[in-house]
Formats: sequence, structure tokens, C-alpha cells
Amino acid sequence: MDRRSFLKSSSLVAGGLALNSFINQASAKTPTAQLPDAKHPLLLNFNENSLGMSPKAKDAIIAALPNSFRYPDDARAELITNIGSLYDLSDKHISIGNGSSETIQAAVAMLANKAKNQGINIQLVTPDPTFNYTELYSLPLGVQITKVPLKTDLSFDLEKMEQAANNFDGLSMIYICNPNNPTAMITPHSQLDGWMSKASDNQFFIVDEAYAEFVEDPNFISAIELVKKGQKNLIVTRTFSKIFALAGLRVGYGVAAPEVIAAVDEFLSIDNTNTAGAVAALASLKDKAFINHSLKSNNLSRKIVETALNELGLEYAPSQANFIFHKVNGDVKTYKQRMADANVMVGREFPPAVGWNRLTLGTPEEMEQFVTVLKEFHKKGWA
Repeated sequence: MDRRSFLKSSSLVAGGLALNSFINQASAKTPTAQLPDAKHPLLLNFNENSLGMSPKAKDAIIAALPNSFRYPDDARAELITNIGSLYDLSDKHISIGNGSSETIQAAVAMLANKAKNQGINIQLVTPDPTFNYTELYSLPLGVQITKVPLKTDLSFDLEKMEQAANNFDGLSMIYICNPNNPTAMITPHSQLDGWMSKASDNQFFIVDEAYAEFVEDPNFISAIELVKKGQKNLIVTRTFSKIFALAGLRVGYGVAAPEVIAAVDEFLSIDNTNTAGAVAALASLKDKAFINHSLKSNNLSRKIVETALNELGLEYAPSQANFIFHKVNGDVKTYKQRMADANVMVGREFPPAVGWNRLTLGTPEEMEQFVTVLKEFHKKGWA
């Protein structure tokens, strides 16, 4: 079976049957999955959703093509309204970005400009390792970077992060990726709320919830709830790149108090949303069956990998996203290259978490192929 044909059909009914069929086959212990080859490599390195977009999103793009000579204002406005309604918030609470990364970039620029105008210092307090775009956007603006290593259990050291923010003479941006990338672990609401719920003019939270739709752990509560309570020193970013599988169309958004959104929007590119992305995102948001389908597929893929890692005695972090952070016996760079030689693209190492590899969860069929390769590697002492 071609790697991109599984679970990708013109109807969700067919897709659901394919998933059910695969579950039944897996439980019956079917023969070893076909190995990837040069024409059909496994792309498990960029946290993409191999299912592909919702069929309704595809239909929406096709229907919008005849009017693509028009600017996307109407489609963009409708998307903003629907995102606001999703959280029982107004349009003024929502900012649309060219991917959530642009919203993060605009928030950093807004805060750096604020510090400059006030003549005060500014720092970014960030866990290490984590998704590093906030750091990359901060560096050209002269923002001081304060990295706080993860604890030995790979959780955030929130006490030291808060201490770093409290001891700084100036404005502190605090970046929280929840679930975290690359560990796929959540930070429970009970641990975050005490710090984040404090109103402050000197501390501002950028909460990246790119993978929130995959989370099923009840200990996770979105920081959007703080926005709904009137909190003004934070922005929560989300994306259509992950569970909705629209990474190539670049649509993300921020949720914050209206005055925060207005300030952030001043640093966004004008007309930053294309028509195809806007209508696809809107259709995806409304397609609850596809969202559920995507979640179930991801959960099955995770189970396939976790079962293999348990069998091989390889440690892994508890995942609540569409990737798994797992230990590798030996040098990770060598492991990555050997996987590439076997036509399997896996993630890189994330120092200071040495010895760990980030693996994207593809379709269940893809993960069966990965497990076959991994077990061969283990026999050779390569993993």
C-alpha cells in the first residue's frame, strides 16, 4: 500500500472503514509491514499529519478557486468569527497568522517594541529544549535569552522559570509550549495556574498550544480559559497545521484580550491569509467527524510505537501529541543517518536532552513499517 493512500479517501465513511480494517488487522497480528523504499520513504521528522486534509477542506479550496482573483478579506473574516465562536469569544479576541509561528513572531515584536518605547530591558524565559521559534524571533531584536533546562523527568522547571522572571529588571516574555515540543508532554493546569493567573505589567506569557487538539489528559486545561476570565498578560497560539493537516497552507491564530490582539496585529503582515488556507481552515474547523477520525488514527499510531518501545526496553516520554520522544541506545546522529539510509526520516537530537530522538507519528500503516525497521535495528544493536 502506498504510504499516502492509507486513510486518505474521498469520503470519511471510506476513511473510517479503512481505519477499522487496520485496527482489526493489527489485532489479528498480520504479517510484517512492507518496508519503505526510496520512492516511498517514511517522513517522520516534521510533525506533519500524514492523513492529509479533510475531504471537505479540499472541496472548499476547489469551490473557492474561481474567485481567487479577489482578496481573501471575506473568507478571513468568516474564519475569525468562527474561531471566536468556538471559544465563546468575540472577533476582537482573535488574530490570524500565516501559521501560528507568525503570531508568535508578532507577539515578540510587539513586546520588544513596548520595552524599547519604555526604555526598559527585555528577556525571554524559555524551557530548554522546546520549540525554538520564539528564541529565533527574539535574537535579532536584542532580547536577552534565559534558558531553563528541563527537569530530569523532562518536565518544565516552572519554579526556576518564575524565579528568573521575578528577578529580572524589566519585561519578561515567558514561552510555554503545551504540550511541549520535542517531549510531547503536557504541563498540567494545576502547575501553571498559580503563576499564569497573576496579573502583571512585567511578565507576559506566550502559550503555544499547537498540539492541544491531540490532548486527552484531563490534567490539561487550555490557557484560553484564562483569556476568557479577562487575563491580559498572555496570548495563546494555535495552528491548523497539525490535527487539521494544513501545514502547507499556513494558517494559525492567536487568542488574547482585545487590546492585546490589537497590539499584536500591528506587527502582522497585511493580507497574511490566502483564500485557499482560509476556506480550508474554516471547513476543517466545522468537520468534527474528520477531527475525531484524525485523533483516533493518531492514538492508534502512538499505541503501535509504544508497544514496540516497551518490547525493546526503550524509554519514552508520555506523549499527548502526534510525536513521541524516545531514548536511543548509542549516538543519535548515527541512528538518524542509519534510519535515513533505510528510507526512514526521523527527528534530530534536542540538546541538552542528549540520547533522545523525536519521532513523528504517521498513519498506523506507516508506524507498522517504522516498527519493522526499528526491530531490525535493535537486533543489530543500533537502537
